[in-house]
Amino acid sequence: MNRRQKRRWEEIFFKTVMRGSLLLIAVVLGLIVVSITWKGIGALNWQMLTQAPQGGFYMGKEGGILNAITGSLLLAVGATALALVSALPVVFYLHAYAGRSRWVSGVRLALDVLWGIPSIVYGAFGFTLMLLVGLRASLLGGIIALTLVELPILARTMDEVLRMVPSDLKEATRALGTTRLELTGILLRQTIPGLVTAVLLAFGRGIGDAASVLFTAGYTDNMPQSLLRPVASLPLAVFFQLNTPFPEVQERAYASALVLMMLVLVISLLSRLSLKLLGKYVVR
Repeated sequence: MNRRQKRRWEEIFFKTVMRGSLLLIAVVLGLIVVSITWKGIGALNWQMLTQAPQGGFYMGKEGGILNAITGSLLLAVGATALALVSALPVVFYLHAYAGRSRWVSGVRLALDVLWGIPSIVYGAFGFTLMLLVGLRASLLGGIIALTLVELPILARTMDEVLRMVPSDLKEATRALGTTRLELTGILLRQTIPGLVTAVLLAFGRGIGDAASVLFTAGYTDNMPQSLLRPVASLPLAVFFQLNTPFPEVQERAYASALVLMMLVLVISLLSRLSLKLLGKYVVR
């Protein structure tokens, strides 16, 4: 076998592996979507989406999951906003001011480590902080814990987006005598599609995370009332409903999971759509 034939067989092998991996991912995703839809579509109705749990909800009586839907949206919106406010200045400082140094590499390494920490650890850490300051399980506590989860994801994703900016554009900008602040504005305009996508992906992670809000946000059957009161979330709603011995409530758990899955799917589609619509303004 000559070198040309060897390279051809190597190409065929790796193409087969990649296609097999793609097929496996598609099959797993399809099984998840089909199984959740099959088990939950029968219990999903307008009442579930527009009402909070009533008396006896966990025994199969009337009520819905409006409190959990609202709570999850509030938690994810608040955490994503705080994570964005915290991550954006750090990332732009790394690219417009810090230059190339060991300190920059250390920050990226720290963000990678933080990204890999399980969310339950952030929940335990947030719960410890809440005990120190005398804060009870609440919407505010859940937002803080989710912010810790989303911050490294958002910062590292935006960092990679900014690293994709053509070096010729940066050099041309500096050659015109622009200040570092003006360079930051140019980088922001150039990377808007990627930044919007990063924000939506972080939002999707926040709306579906359960471990970080288990101790910090608590749970309640009431609608969100204030930042200092407990709040429900969709992942915990699924968990608590599955733990009941009543088949009707367990079906509602799958319906709640279906709602959560659809929310995440819509967010993912929005991220792809934003990348497509805003990408035409990007210099390549």
